[in-house]
Amino acid sequence: MPLIPEEPQIHESAQGPRATPASGRTAPTPRPVPGPRPAAPPRPGRPGPVRPTAPVQRTPRDVAPAKPGPSGPAAPAATAATPQIQLIPASVEGALDAAEEAVDLLLDSGRAPSDVLVLTTGAQHPWAEHELSFGEASYWAQHDAGDDVFYADAAAASRAASRPVVVVAVNGGSASAAATALPLAHSRAGALLIVCGDPQQINSVLGAGV
Repeated sequence: MPLIPEEPQIHESAQGPRATPASGRTAPTPRPVPGPRPAAPPRPGRPGPVRPTAPVQRTPRDVAPAKPGPSGPAAPAATAATPQIQLIPASVEGALDAAEEAVDLLLDSGRAPSDVLVLTTGAQHPWAEHELSFGEASYWAQHDAGDDVFYADAAAASRAASRPVVVVAVNGGSASAAATALPLAHSRAGALLIVCGDPQQINSVLGAGV
């Protein structure tokens, strides 16, 4: 009897690669790519990358005129809000360092450098001394540009324009210098006045002059 050749059988082990991954090995999960970190805000006189920071526009809301009541004339319109005053106790020697720390905190909290004016009653800030060595015209041109923190002697505060935040370092000078500088700085501050110095002296001046 002739032999009938058997049909080749396909074994399960020869059916090609399986879709399931090998045991103990999982497919990698894509990780989000972090965006670029913003650079530190520029400081006057200090090298470093420039971070374009849009100045904070803070404009007072329009106050609607009061309507006349049934028994009297209209009430007077609300006046502009006075700036908040913050006192940082510091010695004469440490007032400038305290002012620098206050500026750092302001910038770290999101304040634009152009929002801040720093005044000193005693020795000039090192940045101001350096820039004044090139002449007052160049120095005040940076003030007029208004794109960075500006440091000035309190005696020249009358020439400085108003800014949202004014920081005063009572780091020396005569008693009359502080008595003149603090009320003037208060008038230049749009939202916040920070004074670094002796609390008793500052309170006596601000209490009488503001």
